[in-house]
Amino acid sequence: MANRIPRVPVREQDPKVRATNFEEVCYGYSREEAMLEASRCLHCKNPRCVGACPVNIQIPDFIERIAQGDIPGAAEVIARDSSLPAVCGRVCPQETQCEGSCILGVKGEAVAIGKLERFVGDEIADRSLGEQRPEVAGGPYGGGSPIKEANGAAVTATRVAIIGSGPAGLACASDLAKMGYDVTIFEALHKAGGVLEYGIPEFRLPKDKVLKPAIESVKALGVKIETNVIVGRTVTIDQLMDDEGFKAVFIGTGAGLPKFMGIPGENYNGVFSANEFLTRNNLMKAYRSDYMTPIHAGRKVCVVGGGNVAMDAARTALRLGAEVHIVYRRTETELPARREEVHHAKEEGIIFDLLTNPVEVLPDDKGWVRALKCVRMELGEPDESGRRSPVAIPGSEFEIDADTVIMALGTSPNPLIAKTTAGLETTRRGCLSAGPDGATTRPGIFAGGDAVTGAATVILAMGAGRAAAKAIDEYLKNS
Repeated sequence: MANRIPRVPVREQDPKVRATNFEEVCYGYSREEAMLEASRCLHCKNPRCVGACPVNIQIPDFIERIAQGDIPGAAEVIARDSSLPAVCGRVCPQETQCEGSCILGVKGEAVAIGKLERFVGDEIADRSLGEQRPEVAGGPYGGGSPIKEANGAAVTATRVAIIGSGPAGLACASDLAKMGYDVTIFEALHKAGGVLEYGIPEFRLPKDKVLKPAIESVKALGVKIETNVIVGRTVTIDQLMDDEGFKAVFIGTGAGLPKFMGIPGENYNGVFSANEFLTRNNLMKAYRSDYMTPIHAGRKVCVVGGGNVAMDAARTALRLGAEVHIVYRRTETELPARREEVHHAKEEGIIFDLLTNPVEVLPDDKGWVRALKCVRMELGEPDESGRRSPVAIPGSEFEIDADTVIMALGTSPNPLIAKTTAGLETTRRGCLSAGPDGATTRPGIFAGGDAVTGAATVILAMGAGRAAAKAIDEYLKNS
Protein backbone atom coordinates (compact mmCIF):
# COMPACT_ATOMS: atom_id res chain seq x y z
CA MET A 1 0.00 0.00 0.00
CA ALA A 2 1.35 3.42 -0.93
CA ASN A 3 2.50 5.69 1.86
CA ARG A 4 -0.28 8.22 2.48
CA ILE A 5 1.77 10.68 4.52
CA PRO A 6 1.80 13.93 2.52
CA ARG A 7 5.13 15.38 1.44
CA VAL A 8 6.55 17.54 4.21
CA PRO A 9 6.74 21.15 2.98
CA VAL A 10 9.97 23.09 3.32
CA ARG A 11 9.94 26.44 5.09
CA GLU A 12 11.03 29.42 2.97
CA GLN A 13 11.55 33.14 3.32
CA ASP A 14 8.54 35.29 2.49
CA PRO A 15 8.85 36.30 -1.21
CA LYS A 16 8.48 40.03 -0.50
CA VAL A 17 11.21 39.88 2.12
CA ARG A 18 13.69 37.67 0.26
CA ALA A 19 13.39 39.79 -2.90
CA THR A 20 15.31 42.47 -0.99
CA ASN A 21 18.12 40.32 0.46
CA PHE A 22 20.67 37.69 -0.54
CA GLU A 23 19.96 35.28 2.31
CA GLU A 24 19.08 31.70 1.42
CA VAL A 25 15.50 31.27 0.20
CA CYS A 26 14.88 27.78 1.56
CA TYR A 27 15.42 27.09 5.26
CA GLY A 28 15.60 23.32 4.89
CA TYR A 29 14.22 20.60 7.12
CA SER A 30 14.51 20.36 10.87
CA ARG A 31 15.51 16.98 12.28
CA GLU A 32 11.88 16.13 13.03
CA GLU A 33 10.71 17.19 9.56
CA ALA A 34 13.46 15.20 7.90
CA MET A 35 12.64 12.05 9.85
CA LEU A 36 8.94 12.40 8.97
CA GLU A 37 9.68 12.92 5.27
CA ALA A 38 12.10 9.97 5.33
CA SER A 39 9.34 7.76 6.68
CA ARG A 40 7.46 8.23 3.38
CA CYS A 41 10.00 6.15 1.43
CA LEU A 42 8.58 2.80 0.30
CA HIS A 43 12.03 1.15 0.08
CA CYS A 44 11.25 -0.37 -3.29
CA LYS A 45 12.77 -3.75 -4.10
CA ASN A 46 14.18 -2.26 -7.32
CA PRO A 47 14.65 1.42 -6.47
CA ARG A 48 14.35 3.44 -9.68
CA CYS A 49 15.68 6.52 -7.88
CA VAL A 50 19.15 4.98 -7.59
CA GLY A 51 19.37 4.29 -11.29
CA ALA A 52 18.22 7.83 -12.06
CA CYS A 53 20.97 9.37 -9.93
CA PRO A 54 24.03 10.17 -12.08
CA VAL A 55 26.35 8.90 -9.33
CA ASN A 56 24.02 6.10 -8.12
CA ILE A 57 23.73 7.15 -4.48
CA GLN A 58 22.03 4.39 -2.51
CA ILE A 59 19.05 6.60 -1.79
CA PRO A 60 16.75 4.20 0.12
CA ASP A 61 19.65 3.28 2.42
CA PHE A 62 20.47 6.83 3.47
CA ILE A 63 16.80 7.74 3.78
CA GLU A 64 16.23 4.72 6.04
CA ARG A 65 18.99 5.92 8.35
CA ILE A 66 17.44 9.38 8.51
CA ALA A 67 14.12 7.82 9.51
CA GLN A 68 15.97 5.99 12.29
CA GLY A 69 17.62 9.21 13.45
CA ASP A 70 21.06 7.94 12.42
CA ILE A 71 22.33 11.03 10.61
CA PRO A 72 26.04 10.04 10.69
CA GLY A 73 25.03 6.70 9.18
CA ALA A 74 23.09 8.48 6.43
CA ALA A 75 26.15 10.63 5.72
CA GLU A 76 28.34 7.53 5.43
CA VAL A 77 26.00 6.04 2.83
CA ILE A 78 25.99 9.24 0.76
CA ALA A 79 29.77 9.63 1.07
CA ARG A 80 30.35 6.37 -0.78
CA ASP A 81 29.13 8.04 -3.96
CA SER A 82 29.04 11.81 -3.37
CA SER A 83 31.37 14.28 -1.72
CA LEU A 84 29.03 17.28 -2.04
CA PRO A 85 25.65 16.41 -0.47
CA ALA A 86 24.90 19.89 0.88
CA VAL A 87 25.62 21.37 -2.55
CA CYS A 88 23.84 18.78 -4.68
CA GLY A 89 20.86 18.76 -2.33
CA ARG A 90 20.38 22.44 -3.16
CA VAL A 91 21.19 22.84 -6.84
CA CYS A 92 20.69 19.51 -8.62
CA PRO A 93 17.51 18.96 -10.70
CA GLN A 94 16.11 16.13 -8.61
CA GLU A 95 12.70 16.49 -10.28
CA THR A 96 14.17 15.13 -13.52
CA GLN A 97 16.48 12.60 -11.89
CA CYS A 98 15.95 10.72 -8.62
CA GLU A 99 12.65 12.31 -7.61
CA GLY A 100 11.40 12.10 -11.17
CA SER A 101 11.72 8.30 -10.91
CA CYS A 102 10.22 7.94 -7.42
CA ILE A 103 7.25 5.57 -7.52
CA LEU A 104 5.32 7.81 -5.12
CA GLY A 105 5.42 10.55 -7.73
CA VAL A 106 3.34 8.52 -10.19
CA LYS A 107 0.05 9.32 -8.46
CA GLY A 108 1.21 11.74 -5.79
CA GLU A 109 4.31 13.58 -4.63
CA ALA A 110 7.75 12.02 -4.74
CA VAL A 111 9.90 11.73 -1.66
CA ALA A 112 11.85 14.98 -1.18
CA ILE A 113 15.18 13.25 -1.84
CA GLY A 114 17.06 16.47 -2.55
CA LYS A 115 15.88 18.18 0.61
CA LEU A 116 16.83 15.09 2.64
CA GLU A 117 20.28 15.00 1.05
CA ARG A 118 20.72 18.68 1.86
CA PHE A 119 19.65 18.04 5.47
CA VAL A 120 22.31 15.36 5.89
CA GLY A 121 24.97 17.55 4.27
CA ASP A 122 24.13 20.50 6.50
CA GLU A 123 24.11 18.37 9.65
CA ILE A 124 27.56 16.96 8.91
CA ALA A 125 28.96 20.35 7.87
CA ASP A 126 27.99 21.76 11.26
CA ARG A 127 30.31 19.25 12.91
CA SER A 128 34.06 19.58 13.15
CA LEU A 129 35.87 19.07 9.85
CA GLY A 130 39.29 18.88 11.43
CA GLU A 131 42.17 21.20 10.66
CA GLN A 132 41.43 23.79 8.00
CA ARG A 133 44.17 24.07 5.40
CA PRO A 134 44.90 27.27 3.54
CA GLU A 135 44.62 27.80 -0.20
CA VAL A 136 47.99 28.70 -1.67
CA ALA A 137 47.90 31.92 -3.68
CA GLY A 138 49.62 30.61 -6.75
CA GLY A 139 51.97 28.21 -4.97
CA PRO A 140 55.32 28.15 -6.80
CA TYR A 141 53.73 29.99 -9.73
CA GLY A 142 52.34 32.97 -7.84
CA GLY A 143 54.89 33.78 -5.18
CA GLY A 144 53.52 31.48 -2.48
CA SER A 145 54.96 28.18 -1.34
CA PRO A 146 53.46 24.70 -1.70
CA ILE A 147 51.81 23.08 1.31
CA LYS A 148 54.01 20.45 2.92
CA GLU A 149 52.75 17.33 4.59
CA ALA A 150 51.72 17.88 8.21
CA ASN A 151 54.72 15.92 9.53
CA GLY A 152 57.13 17.77 7.25
CA ALA A 153 58.06 14.61 5.40
CA ALA A 154 58.80 14.65 1.70
CA VAL A 155 55.94 13.61 -0.55
CA THR A 156 56.42 10.10 -1.84
CA ALA A 157 53.00 9.36 -3.31
CA THR A 158 52.40 9.63 -7.05
CA ARG A 159 51.47 13.18 -7.96
CA VAL A 160 48.25 14.03 -9.84
CA ALA A 161 47.27 17.51 -11.00
CA ILE A 162 43.66 18.65 -11.10
CA ILE A 163 42.93 21.71 -13.22
CA GLY A 164 39.86 23.52 -11.95
CA SER A 165 38.23 23.42 -8.51
CA GLY A 166 34.60 23.11 -9.55
CA PRO A 167 32.43 20.04 -8.83
CA ALA A 168 34.30 17.76 -11.28
CA GLY A 169 37.71 18.75 -9.96
CA LEU A 170 36.73 18.52 -6.30
CA ALA A 171 35.16 15.08 -6.77
CA CYS A 172 38.13 13.74 -8.71
CA ALA A 173 40.62 15.17 -6.19
CA SER A 174 38.69 13.77 -3.24
CA ASP A 175 38.58 10.22 -4.63
CA LEU A 176 42.23 10.24 -5.68
CA ALA A 177 43.33 11.49 -2.26
CA LYS A 178 41.41 8.66 -0.61
CA MET A 179 43.30 6.26 -2.91
CA GLY A 180 46.59 7.60 -1.57
CA TYR A 181 47.68 9.96 -4.36
CA ASP A 182 49.36 13.30 -3.79
CA VAL A 183 46.84 15.67 -5.34
CA THR A 184 47.16 19.35 -6.19
CA ILE A 185 44.30 21.44 -7.57
CA PHE A 186 45.18 24.44 -9.75
CA GLU A 187 42.50 27.14 -9.77
CA ALA A 188 42.58 30.18 -12.08
CA LEU A 189 40.57 32.44 -9.78
CA HIS A 190 41.49 33.67 -6.31
CA LYS A 191 38.97 31.40 -4.57
CA ALA A 192 38.27 27.71 -5.00
CA GLY A 193 34.87 26.34 -5.98
CA GLY A 194 34.60 27.03 -9.70
CA VAL A 195 31.03 27.59 -10.89
CA LEU A 196 29.79 26.84 -7.38
CA GLU A 197 31.63 29.97 -6.20
CA TYR A 198 31.24 32.37 -9.11
CA GLY A 199 28.09 31.15 -10.85
CA ILE A 200 25.43 30.33 -8.25
CA PRO A 201 24.00 33.17 -6.13
CA GLU A 202 24.24 33.31 -2.37
CA PHE A 203 20.47 32.96 -1.99
CA ARG A 204 20.65 29.52 -3.60
CA LEU A 205 24.05 28.34 -2.35
CA PRO A 206 25.48 30.08 0.73
CA LYS A 207 29.25 30.12 0.31
CA ASP A 208 30.47 30.24 3.93
CA LYS A 209 27.81 27.88 5.26
CA VAL A 210 27.81 25.28 2.48
CA LEU A 211 30.61 25.60 -0.08
CA LYS A 212 33.47 26.45 2.27
CA PRO A 213 32.93 23.35 4.48
CA ALA A 214 32.75 21.18 1.35
CA ILE A 215 36.09 22.51 0.14
CA GLU A 216 37.60 22.18 3.60
CA SER A 217 36.58 18.52 3.70
CA VAL A 218 38.56 17.97 0.49
CA LYS A 219 41.59 19.77 1.94
CA ALA A 220 41.31 17.65 5.08
CA LEU A 221 42.11 14.64 2.87
CA GLY A 222 45.50 16.23 2.10
CA VAL A 223 44.55 17.84 -1.21
CA LYS A 224 46.46 21.06 -1.91
CA ILE A 225 44.83 23.96 -3.72
CA GLU A 226 46.86 26.57 -5.57
CA THR A 227 44.81 29.60 -6.61
CA ASN A 228 45.60 32.31 -9.19
CA VAL A 229 47.14 29.73 -11.53
CA ILE A 230 45.93 29.93 -15.13
CA VAL A 231 47.00 26.65 -16.69
CA GLY A 232 47.92 27.45 -20.26
CA ARG A 233 49.39 30.82 -19.27
CA THR A 234 50.97 30.69 -15.80
CA VAL A 235 52.10 27.14 -16.45
CA THR A 236 51.29 24.58 -19.12
CA ILE A 237 50.20 20.97 -18.73
CA ASP A 238 53.47 19.88 -20.33
CA GLN A 239 55.43 21.80 -17.70
CA LEU A 240 53.39 20.24 -14.92
CA MET A 241 54.11 16.75 -16.24
CA ASP A 242 57.69 17.20 -17.49
CA ASP A 243 59.11 19.64 -14.92
CA GLU A 244 56.92 19.26 -11.82
CA GLY A 245 56.61 15.48 -11.81
CA PHE A 246 52.85 15.09 -12.13
CA LYS A 247 52.14 11.67 -13.61
CA ALA A 248 48.55 12.34 -14.60
CA VAL A 249 46.32 15.37 -15.11
CA PHE A 250 42.56 15.83 -14.84
CA ILE A 251 41.01 18.80 -16.64
CA GLY A 252 37.82 20.02 -14.97
CA THR A 253 37.82 23.63 -16.12
CA GLY A 254 34.10 23.82 -16.84
CA ALA A 255 32.42 25.88 -19.52
CA GLY A 256 32.94 29.53 -18.71
CA LEU A 257 33.00 31.14 -22.15
CA PRO A 258 29.69 33.00 -22.62
CA LYS A 259 27.60 32.97 -25.78
CA PHE A 260 25.84 35.94 -27.34
CA MET A 261 23.01 36.21 -29.87
CA GLY A 262 24.97 38.03 -32.56
CA ILE A 263 22.26 40.69 -32.94
CA PRO A 264 22.98 44.39 -33.55
CA GLY A 265 23.77 46.45 -30.47
CA GLU A 266 25.31 43.81 -28.22
CA ASN A 267 28.41 46.00 -27.88
CA TYR A 268 26.58 48.92 -26.23
CA ASN A 269 27.17 49.89 -22.62
CA GLY A 270 24.83 48.01 -20.31
CA VAL A 271 24.97 44.66 -22.12
CA PHE A 272 26.42 41.86 -20.00
CA SER A 273 26.89 38.15 -20.27
CA ALA A 274 25.22 36.40 -17.35
CA ASN A 275 28.64 34.96 -16.58
CA GLU A 276 30.17 38.39 -15.94
CA PHE A 277 27.12 39.71 -14.10
CA LEU A 278 26.97 36.74 -11.74
CA THR A 279 30.73 36.56 -11.22
CA ARG A 280 30.85 40.22 -10.20
CA ASN A 281 28.10 39.61 -7.68
CA ASN A 282 28.96 36.14 -6.39
CA LEU A 283 32.76 36.02 -6.44
CA MET A 284 33.51 39.75 -6.19
CA LYS A 285 30.61 40.45 -3.76
CA ALA A 286 29.34 43.45 -5.73
CA TYR A 287 25.98 43.21 -3.94
CA ARG A 288 27.61 44.04 -0.58
CA SER A 289 28.19 47.64 0.47
CA ASP A 290 31.41 46.71 2.29
CA TYR A 291 33.06 45.53 -0.96
CA MET A 292 34.58 48.00 -3.43
CA THR A 293 33.52 46.08 -6.54
CA PRO A 294 31.54 47.98 -9.20
CA ILE A 295 28.43 46.66 -10.87
CA HIS A 296 25.94 48.34 -13.20
CA ALA A 297 22.69 47.03 -11.76
CA GLY A 298 20.27 49.09 -13.84
CA ARG A 299 16.71 50.17 -13.14
CA LYS A 300 15.02 48.07 -15.84
CA VAL A 301 16.76 44.82 -16.76
CA CYS A 302 16.03 42.33 -19.53
CA VAL A 303 17.50 38.85 -19.08
CA VAL A 304 17.53 36.88 -22.32
CA GLY A 305 17.24 33.12 -21.83
CA GLY A 306 15.19 30.60 -19.88
CA GLY A 307 17.61 28.34 -18.04
CA ASN A 308 18.78 28.26 -14.44
CA VAL A 309 21.50 30.82 -15.18
CA ALA A 310 18.86 33.20 -16.54
CA MET A 311 16.81 32.76 -13.36
CA ASP A 312 19.91 33.37 -11.22
CA ALA A 313 20.79 36.54 -13.12
CA ALA A 314 17.21 37.83 -13.04
CA ARG A 315 16.73 37.19 -9.34
CA THR A 316 20.10 38.78 -8.59
CA ALA A 317 19.21 41.93 -10.57
CA LEU A 318 15.87 42.07 -8.73
CA ARG A 319 17.67 42.04 -5.39
CA LEU A 320 19.85 44.90 -6.60
CA GLY A 321 16.71 46.98 -7.02
CA ALA A 322 15.73 46.56 -10.67
CA GLU A 323 12.48 45.78 -12.46
CA VAL A 324 13.37 42.55 -14.24
CA HIS A 325 12.00 40.86 -17.37
CA ILE A 326 12.84 37.32 -18.50
CA VAL A 327 12.75 37.34 -22.31
CA TYR A 328 12.29 33.83 -23.74
CA ARG A 329 11.31 32.75 -27.23
CA ARG A 330 9.23 29.71 -26.26
CA THR A 331 6.43 29.14 -23.72
CA GLU A 332 6.69 28.40 -20.01
CA THR A 333 6.32 24.69 -20.75
CA GLU A 334 9.62 24.72 -22.64
CA LEU A 335 11.58 26.71 -20.05
CA PRO A 336 14.69 24.62 -19.28
CA ALA A 337 15.07 26.07 -15.78
CA ARG A 338 14.04 24.04 -12.76
CA ARG A 339 10.36 24.37 -11.88
CA GLU A 340 11.33 25.45 -8.37
CA GLU A 341 13.48 28.30 -9.70
CA VAL A 342 10.72 29.50 -12.04
CA HIS A 343 8.22 29.35 -9.17
CA HIS A 344 10.52 31.35 -6.90
CA ALA A 345 11.20 33.92 -9.62
CA LYS A 346 7.47 34.47 -10.18
CA GLU A 347 6.80 34.75 -6.46
CA GLU A 348 9.49 37.43 -6.18
CA GLY A 349 8.04 39.55 -8.98
CA ILE A 350 10.08 38.67 -12.06
CA ILE A 351 8.13 39.49 -15.24
CA PHE A 352 8.11 36.75 -17.90
CA ASP A 353 7.91 37.91 -21.53
CA LEU A 354 7.36 34.57 -23.25
CA LEU A 355 7.17 33.82 -26.97
CA THR A 356 9.41 36.87 -27.34
CA ASN A 357 12.75 37.03 -29.14
CA PRO A 358 15.22 39.95 -29.16
CA VAL A 359 16.32 41.25 -32.56
CA GLU A 360 18.30 44.37 -31.61
CA VAL A 361 19.66 46.29 -28.62
CA LEU A 362 18.79 49.97 -28.99
CA PRO A 363 21.05 52.73 -27.58
CA ASP A 364 20.56 56.26 -26.31
CA ASP A 365 22.65 59.14 -27.64
CA LYS A 366 25.50 58.27 -25.24
CA GLY A 367 25.86 54.63 -26.28
CA TRP A 368 24.00 53.12 -23.31
CA VAL A 369 21.14 50.67 -23.62
CA ARG A 370 17.71 52.32 -23.74
CA ALA A 371 15.53 49.45 -25.01
CA LEU A 372 15.45 45.90 -26.31
CA LYS A 373 13.71 45.52 -29.67
CA CYS A 374 11.86 42.19 -29.87
CA VAL A 375 9.53 40.21 -32.08
CA ARG A 376 6.57 38.05 -31.07
CA MET A 377 6.94 34.32 -31.67
CA GLU A 378 4.66 31.32 -32.16
CA LEU A 379 5.54 27.64 -31.89
CA GLY A 380 5.87 25.64 -35.07
CA GLU A 381 6.95 22.04 -35.64
CA PRO A 382 9.29 20.23 -33.19
CA ASP A 383 13.03 20.63 -33.82
CA GLU A 384 15.77 18.00 -33.38
CA SER A 385 15.57 18.37 -29.58
CA GLY A 386 11.90 17.48 -29.61
CA ARG A 387 10.78 20.97 -28.66
CA ARG A 388 8.52 22.94 -31.00
CA SER A 389 10.52 25.48 -32.95
CA PRO A 390 9.68 29.14 -32.39
CA VAL A 391 8.73 31.09 -35.52
CA ALA A 392 8.66 34.88 -35.74
CA ILE A 393 5.29 36.54 -36.36
CA PRO A 394 5.71 39.08 -39.20
CA GLY A 395 5.05 42.70 -38.25
CA SER A 396 5.00 41.99 -34.48
CA GLU A 397 8.10 43.99 -33.52
CA PHE A 398 7.96 46.00 -30.29
CA GLU A 399 10.32 47.49 -27.70
CA ILE A 400 10.89 46.78 -24.02
CA ASP A 401 12.31 49.74 -22.11
CA ALA A 402 15.59 48.70 -20.50
CA ASP A 403 18.92 50.15 -19.42
CA THR A 404 20.57 46.76 -18.91
CA VAL A 405 20.48 43.57 -20.98
CA ILE A 406 21.92 40.31 -19.64
CA MET A 407 22.52 37.49 -22.12
CA ALA A 408 22.01 34.08 -20.49
CA LEU A 409 22.29 31.89 -23.56
CA GLY A 410 24.67 29.19 -22.40
CA THR A 411 28.42 28.80 -22.27
CA SER A 412 31.19 26.77 -23.88
CA PRO A 413 34.63 25.65 -22.67
CA ASN A 414 37.54 28.08 -22.80
CA PRO A 415 39.87 26.92 -25.61
CA LEU A 416 43.08 27.96 -23.81
CA ILE A 417 44.14 24.53 -22.53
CA ALA A 418 43.40 22.76 -25.81
CA LYS A 419 45.40 25.37 -27.71
CA THR A 420 48.43 25.09 -25.41
CA THR A 421 48.51 21.30 -25.01
CA ALA A 422 49.69 19.21 -27.96
CA GLY A 423 47.65 16.10 -28.68
CA LEU A 424 44.39 17.23 -27.06
CA GLU A 425 41.55 16.99 -29.55
CA THR A 426 38.26 18.88 -29.29
CA THR A 427 34.78 18.39 -30.68
CA ARG A 428 33.13 20.71 -33.19
CA ARG A 429 31.50 22.47 -30.22
CA GLY A 430 34.89 23.22 -28.70
CA CYS A 431 34.61 20.65 -25.92
CA LEU A 432 37.50 18.33 -25.07
CA SER A 433 37.21 14.89 -26.65
CA ALA A 434 37.08 12.26 -23.89
CA GLY A 435 35.62 8.80 -23.37
CA PRO A 436 33.16 7.76 -20.63
CA ASP A 437 36.11 7.25 -18.26
CA GLY A 438 37.48 10.72 -18.99
CA ALA A 439 40.46 9.54 -21.05
CA THR A 440 41.37 12.17 -23.65
CA THR A 441 43.28 11.73 -26.89
CA ARG A 442 46.55 12.15 -25.02
CA PRO A 443 47.77 9.45 -22.60
CA GLY A 444 47.88 10.52 -18.98
CA ILE A 445 45.49 13.43 -19.46
CA PHE A 446 41.85 13.02 -18.45
CA ALA A 447 38.91 15.40 -18.53
CA GLY A 448 35.32 15.58 -17.34
CA GLY A 449 32.39 17.79 -16.50
CA ASP A 450 31.35 20.80 -18.55
CA ALA A 451 34.77 20.95 -20.26
CA VAL A 452 33.70 17.74 -22.04
CA THR A 453 29.90 17.92 -22.17
CA GLY A 454 29.32 21.65 -22.35
CA ALA A 455 27.23 23.36 -19.67
CA ALA A 456 25.37 20.69 -17.66
CA THR A 457 24.60 19.94 -14.01
CA VAL A 458 26.69 19.79 -10.85
CA ILE A 459 25.89 16.13 -10.22
CA LEU A 460 26.86 15.10 -13.76
CA ALA A 461 30.16 16.94 -13.42
CA MET A 462 30.79 15.29 -10.06
CA GLY A 463 30.03 11.89 -11.55
CA ALA A 464 32.49 12.55 -14.38
CA GLY A 465 35.16 13.53 -11.88
CA ARG A 466 34.67 10.32 -9.93
CA ALA A 467 34.74 8.17 -13.07
CA ALA A 468 37.98 9.86 -14.12
CA ALA A 469 39.52 9.23 -10.70
CA LYS A 470 38.99 5.48 -11.15
CA ALA A 471 40.45 5.62 -14.65
CA ILE A 472 43.47 7.63 -13.47
CA ASP A 473 44.11 5.08 -10.74
CA GLU A 474 44.00 2.22 -13.28
CA TYR A 475 46.21 4.15 -15.69
CA LEU A 476 48.88 4.87 -13.09
CA LYS A 477 48.87 1.33 -11.75
CA ASN A 478 49.42 -0.01 -15.25
CA SER A 479 52.02 2.55 -16.33
